[in-house]
Amino acid sequence: VGLHNHGFWRPKSLLDTARFTLSFNSCRRKNHQDSQDLWKQEAVQKYLETLSKEYQQVSHLLNADSLNDFEQRNLRRRCANLSPIAAAFQEIKEAEREVQELEAMCRELDSRDEKQLLELALEEKETLDKKINVMCRKLFRLLVPKGKYDRSPVVLEVTAGRTTGGDICQQFTKEMFEMYQNYADYKRWTFDIVNYVPAEIGGLHHAAARISGEDVYKYLKYEGGTHRVQRIPEMGMSSRMQRIHTGTMSVIVLPQPEEVDVKVDPKDLRIDTFRAKGAGGQHVNKTDSAVRIVHLPTGLAVECQQERSQQMNKEIALQTLRAKLYQQIVEKQLSEEQSARKLQLGTRAQSERIRTYNFTQDRVTDHRISYDARNIKEILSGKEALDKLINRLLEFAETEAVTEYLENLQAFEGRDC
Repeated sequence: VGLHNHGFWRPKSLLDTARFTLSFNSCRRKNHQDSQDLWKQEAVQKYLETLSKEYQQVSHLLNADSLNDFEQRNLRRRCANLSPIAAAFQEIKEAEREVQELEAMCRELDSRDEKQLLELALEEKETLDKKINVMCRKLFRLLVPKGKYDRSPVVLEVTAGRTTGGDICQQFTKEMFEMYQNYADYKRWTFDIVNYVPAEIGGLHHAAARISGEDVYKYLKYEGGTHRVQRIPEMGMSSRMQRIHTGTMSVIVLPQPEEVDVKVDPKDLRIDTFRAKGAGGQHVNKTDSAVRIVHLPTGLAVECQQERSQQMNKEIALQTLRAKLYQQIVEKQLSEEQSARKLQLGTRAQSERIRTYNFTQDRVTDHRISYDARNIKEILSGKEALDKLINRLLEFAETEAVTEYLENLQAFEGRDC
């Protein structure tokens, strides 16, 4: 904190308060660095100590009688920002002291008579280690600004790829769409199907859904990209010969802020109607209720065939089109913020293979973080196993974001010196 020359208090920025030298450039970071690894970095410790001391100074200044209303408001605002960071920092420090005490106790408990006590101490230490990792993640979330679109609903699209024989791509696309539908139910989100084009042999060519709820984009933004499947087809010659086929499907996740204000000139639209192809009983193939809208300047095309009313399908298609046009702005912003080291995730790298589902080995591999998970059926069920994988991605991304945040801080510091 500091005082203006005229006596008015002005809050110093993070750049002003954090006068430290980062050590990241001189050390080799691990690819799988978790929250505790980052926490132990000397630069991170110094930075957090600086913020903790600033919080103490601001708290002390708040009690001064000489401050006017303007200074009081600024101090209270800064104090509110620093309070959760300082509290989390001290909480982790206290937990670490408890771990050190337990480690010292374990070194002394080496006789057979004290074996049971040693086991209890080791168990408590393991619990504390897990608690510290959770607290570190909480602290880093406080440090890094929240994603601009994290709380937004999304439009999620799945499209089958191509393979040399068999229908594994269409079948896999259907399984993936159902996985996200189940995951939405698991997270208590709303899953509204906008478009659904089934394949002839029971699979799925293309589908889209609007998903709304709490922090939808935050959890789904890293699902965008190419997903690869390796399996033996259940039918045909390949199944009898036990030949493994490889196929792909793609996922696109578009954040859709509640207020999407994108002007679309009706002259720029070509609107076609056709008969729905999906399930729908007698209604299917009897009325031209399905709608396809093409935005001529960009070539973007959207379809909707889920409602019986052509007008309702048209409105939903227009809403989806506006979201896609808005996404072009979003992608530009994301690419500008992206660094060469940052994860190539979500809509920033749709063509990149991000995950492989190997059915013969019962293994799912996320290539971005080199993480393997077993039990494909559990993951495709869209519940706890998928949530664990997604949270692992979030933790990795948070750690990368904190690292980049501090490196950028160092760059600004260097320019100011």
